[in-house]
Amino acid sequence: MGQDMFSIKEKVVVITGGGSGLGLATVKRFLAAGAKVVMADIQDHSRRAEELGCHFVKTDVTKEADVERLMKEASEHHGPLDILINNAGIIMPEQLLADAKVEDYEKLYKVNVFGVLFGLKHGPRYMKDGGAIINTASNSANGDFAGYGAYISSKTAVVGLTKAAAIELAPRGIRVNCICPNTIDTPMAYAEGCETELNIVKTITPLGRMCQAEEAAALFHFLAADDCRYITGEDIYIDGGLKAGPSIQMVEQLLK
Repeated sequence: MGQDMFSIKEKVVVITGGGSGLGLATVKRFLAAGAKVVMADIQDHSRRAEELGCHFVKTDVTKEADVERLMKEASEHHGPLDILINNAGIIMPEQLLADAKVEDYEKLYKVNVFGVLFGLKHGPRYMKDGGAIINTASNSANGDFAGYGAYISSKTAVVGLTKAAAIELAPRGIRVNCICPNTIDTPMAYAEGCETELNIVKTITPLGRMCQAEEAAALFHFLAADDCRYITGEDIYIDGGLKAGPSIQMVEQLLK
């Protein structure tokens, strides 16, 4: 019996933003666990997917027709979906609200918010009852730094969509949760113009380091497993203790 705990073997899984960073780490983990994975990304990662042994569908999550086609193709290739991970996301350079450019917000929201919305709209149509949907939000949904208003609000929206979907899909036994990681050690963390959090995350985080992509992928795995079938509508933080409070090392520096 122990060998079956948290099993996702033979589960059909779609992962958006699967070509790099957290998405790629999740693709690799789910494949290693025996899942049938469909990698989706706006960039062409078909060769990487072939090397890993999974199916690739080029997808722009800002386009509803692309997301619908992704779900349809995934289900035609492997059968009805068991798990959907709406992970694709972007960040933009720091920008104070006083300097807000609507076009920048729109670009961010199209990926981070509407990409999730389209997944929540079309994914369940190709999913088995009792499936699991997990969205990538962020610890930013609990607040962040000056200049991160666009990102904070986009990830807060992901949490809200998660809760609404959890209620609406509950009659089908489909669970919907989101993970809220702090800065993950991936290329996105090093984006130009987003240095504030990167420069101080090790100081303010109680565990004193960034989150590793594999650690966040492990939380996806946990929530995707049938063992967690009574967990739904949750925003689960994986932030090294940041939500609990400031680190000892930061307090000590301030008191010097």
